[in-house]
Amino acid sequence: MINSILLVQKLSVQTWTYILVGITFTLYIGIAVWARAGSTKEFYVAGGGVSPLANGMATAADWMSAASFISMAGIISFAGYDGAVYLMGWTGGYVLLALLLAPYLRKFGKFTVPDFIGDRYYSNTARLVGVICALLVSFTYVAGQMRGVGLVFSRFLEVDINTGVIIGMLIVLFYAVLGGMKGITYTQVAQYCVLIFAFMVPAIFISIQMTGNPIPQLGFGNELADGSGTFLLDKLDGLSTDLGFAEYTEGTKSIVDVFAITLALMVGTAGLPHVIVRFFTVKRVKDARKSAGIALLLIVILYSTAPAVAAFARTNMIETLSNQPYATVPEWFKKWETTGLITFVDKNNDGLIQYVADKNLNELVVDNDIMVLANPEIAELPNWVIALVAAGALAAALSTAAGLLLVISASVSHDLIKKIINPKISEKSELVAARLSAVVAVCVAGYFGINPPGFVAATVALAFGLAAASFFPAIILGIFYKRMNKQGAVAGMIVGILTMLYYMLKYKLGWFDAVLPDKSEWWFGISPEGFGSIAMLLNFIVSIAVMKFTPAPPKDVQNIVELIRIPSGAGEATH
Repeated sequence: MINSILLVQKLSVQTWTYILVGITFTLYIGIAVWARAGSTKEFYVAGGGVSPLANGMATAADWMSAASFISMAGIISFAGYDGAVYLMGWTGGYVLLALLLAPYLRKFGKFTVPDFIGDRYYSNTARLVGVICALLVSFTYVAGQMRGVGLVFSRFLEVDINTGVIIGMLIVLFYAVLGGMKGITYTQVAQYCVLIFAFMVPAIFISIQMTGNPIPQLGFGNELADGSGTFLLDKLDGLSTDLGFAEYTEGTKSIVDVFAITLALMVGTAGLPHVIVRFFTVKRVKDARKSAGIALLLIVILYSTAPAVAAFARTNMIETLSNQPYATVPEWFKKWETTGLITFVDKNNDGLIQYVADKNLNELVVDNDIMVLANPEIAELPNWVIALVAAGALAAALSTAAGLLLVISASVSHDLIKKIINPKISEKSELVAARLSAVVAVCVAGYFGINPPGFVAATVALAFGLAAASFFPAIILGIFYKRMNKQGAVAGMIVGILTMLYYMLKYKLGWFDAVLPDKSEWWFGISPEGFGSIAMLLNFIVSIAVMKFTPAPPKDVQNIVELIRIPSGAGEATH
């Protein structure tokens, strides 16, 4: 017994990672084989018979992507109060989706957003625009997931990021193509269990270590366990200001930008096709509402813990590295250095790590995305805990990537091929087309994972901006305004998505200038992550303006819009 304990303690982080990642990947593949799809209904919506609990867990895993697991706490670590926009936007957005849109979309009976757009606006042109928008949103989103997969593999399995992305592609390809939504749903149930356990265990360890409180949400506001009587956040404020940074608990973003980013994330959530489709995997409308509530409760566990993890990680990193001799840095620092995600340049040749706000004097650069992954190592937790976080991060990234790939696959095979190009296609051929589409989508997603436009949370935030700019007005007006017609919806979506794309390419990627434009050039002082709110408003204005000068929708379409808002008998509705 003692020998076994000693053996466990001696196992390296890499060995533990191979063990835990191997076990979880075997579990995911086994579920995919057990739940493989045999029909298009099983491939697209898991046969429509998933229980509310299972669907709630799957929805939570689908929702909590690499951005939530890896990058959200990372960005809060560095941005402090400013990082709260991600918490507010993503949480508020899910509530908006669950209460305002999901039940009505479920009653309408169209399981993809382009399908809803095409039928509600009685136009294949509208459907085609919806397909293009869905592909843009999904590919931008999945780029962040694939980058997250690459980060984990590059550090913990000690392969380069590109190789890590390729490994992740192959795993996702197997269970997404074989199992479709049926396989993905039950795999995501397992992935939720893995990711939430992996996020909470180190948080509890470190909360006890730093504050003596086993509940991270409470430890976050507690006094430190060192007997100094100092509160954790007060100490972090002091450490930050000593290094020239703003106080951790004070924001530096303008109110306008904070509002714009929060709004873009909220309404972008309500237009995310891979989350919306989850509400069609249950039998009834009331089951969709139940699973939405369950998912929200499960999501809150991670989202309420993330600020604590961010504060723990930031405090430990500053105390471990700031003004310390580079020659004596811990082993974890050297490991992360090889990935290029943490760099030290000794500008004054004194051998000490100078970490300060002044960019001219600062010698340490830390990527936002490593904070959650490196946090257990910085806190010197057991190796199995460090490896567990790696397995959890992979579960988060792969669960969302699989959902997104299914959306891409359904958009091509169902909305483009079956509804527009070849309406007479057989179910068997459509299923083949869906699987081939998923293969192509994985390859494209892998390319974007290798060449992402930014760190995970920023990349994902851009996807929310694209969803806000394109889908949200069309869905809201389609449900609640029966006079909205195809001309208005199509014009609004095109203007909204093109405006957001232009702003994103110009101010995030620098496509139209020799150098990336400065923040002072942002329109209305709004960052690319928040510009989706402006593009969304433009979409609304164009949609309504064009609608005023064009014919009303057919009577049967207006009657459908009236019908989906009637609550009586909704509990028994199956379509």
